[in-house]
Amino acid sequence: MELVVKNIKGKDTSKKVSLSDSIFGIEPNDHAIYLDVKQYLANQRQGTHKSKEKGEITASTKKIKKQKGTGGARAGSLKSPLFKGGGRVFGPRPRDYEFKLNIKQKRLARKSALTYKAKEGSILVLEDFNFDTPQTKQYLDILNNLQVLNKKSILVLSESNKNVYLSSRNLKGAKVVTASQINTYDLMNANSVILAESSVKTLETILSK
Repeated sequence: MELVVKNIKGKDTSKKVSLSDSIFGIEPNDHAIYLDVKQYLANQRQGTHKSKEKGEITASTKKIKKQKGTGGARAGSLKSPLFKGGGRVFGPRPRDYEFKLNIKQKRLARKSALTYKAKEGSILVLEDFNFDTPQTKQYLDILNNLQVLNKKSILVLSESNKNVYLSSRNLKGAKVVTASQINTYDLMNANSVILAESSVKTLETILSK
């Protein structure tokens, strides 16, 4: 697949970039995408949830009422889960939600996501650019010129660029990552994937290992 490289003004240049079919034209694997997205979301969870069970409640242990003759069930303590303020039965405890996913499975998922975006025509190739200083307005102008201003977009750079990253940080729905940081969740969540011209080869190298 060949795409015309656009400049920061949104105009076509004379350059074209060929996207490898082994990365952008495979048979998508939906289950691999599901597993990679599931792992990404699981890793975001802190797992610090905790509620007190009966043995952890601080309350009087005095017997609430007499054992017999009330017509109701026996009750020995205010710590009982049956009473307001009592302990919770089988409440949540701190835990780690992370799970292992093979690197080959992750690469397959990312190639599948890129293939879907390529089929949808949601991939743009942008000429390499740089900002002298962080400037959100400049980055907004680029998104506007590419007609993706009101869409969720992800810009993939070949290497880290602090000024470009800081220029996009305050924008909702706009994300900037390097080719080595790309993940399936961000790709599937974005309406438009913008590849910096130099990032195409870097991305293909990483996903072809």
